[in-house]
Amino acid sequence: MKIGILGTSEIAFRRFLPALAGSEEFTYAGVASRTPEKGKPFQEQYGGGVYNGYDALLSDRRIEAVYVPLPPALHYEWGKKALEAGKHLFLEKPSTTTAKDTKLLVELAAEKGLAVHENYMFQYHAQIKTLMGIVESGRIGEVRLYRMAFGFPRRAANDFRYDKSLGGGALLDCGGYTLKLAGLLMGQTARVVYSKLNYTDEFDVDLYGSAALVNDAGVTAQVSFGMDNSYKCELEIWGSRGCITTGRIFTAPAGFVPTAEVRIGNETETVRLPADDAFAGSIARFAECIRDKEAREENYRTILRQAVLVDAVRGADS
Repeated sequence: MKIGILGTSEIAFRRFLPALAGSEEFTYAGVASRTPEKGKPFQEQYGGGVYNGYDALLSDRRIEAVYVPLPPALHYEWGKKALEAGKHLFLEKPSTTTAKDTKLLVELAAEKGLAVHENYMFQYHAQIKTLMGIVESGRIGEVRLYRMAFGFPRRAANDFRYDKSLGGGALLDCGGYTLKLAGLLMGQTARVVYSKLNYTDEFDVDLYGSAALVNDAGVTAQVSFGMDNSYKCELEIWGSRGCITTGRIFTAPAGFVPTAEVRIGNETETVRLPADDAFAGSIARFAECIRDKEAREENYRTILRQAVLVDAVRGADS
């Protein structure tokens, strides 16, 4: 099926289209921009058309699916328009800026029988399954604590992440990754019990923060995130007998071989994790949701749950 892109973002050019090239499910149709000249590099590198504005792409009946990599504050508006135009919706994370808006999008998609997918692509990397397999083997004993951190140094001041009107803030950006991973590892009963969002006088968005989650089994996850921090991209799983740590849990690029340290007592083993293409895996999941009603409905639930966790961090901010 044909898929188009709303907006000439870097992630669309650098990550989405290379991953899409390996898909047997989708054909790239073109990119829409309010400044069509910005679409020329897309056309030169990947083919497809250049649409003069987002509405022009959405009105093209040949296009069956749309990728929306716009700033988060625009996701609800253009996601809704895409669904109303009958297009399946592939949203860059976060789905929207509030659980209320996400719920409205999901309800509209369900009414129209359309897929909605939120692109937390790291969860489709094979290293996640491998790490969970080590835990399930009992090698490190019973899990006592999960700790995950994702942050990076400050970017340019005009980056949308630092603009409240565009849906900026560390929670909605890197914080969402840590909450998504905590939910994956802890199961459906994970809930936020503490959070702290930190601000400076320079910006009107949160620059860094932390939160704690617990589940019905009594396991805790501590998450931390920031976009004015030294770089971290870590997962630690602390068990009764041992510990697992890894350093590229959210950002392993296609073909990269990540590693994990497994420490039992005084002995540490470096484990090579599988190379993978997480973006391609995310696109494949989107295609599955289009084909299969059960997968589509499961995606609705997971997207809503993520939005609720993000809102809960805001609500618990002390």
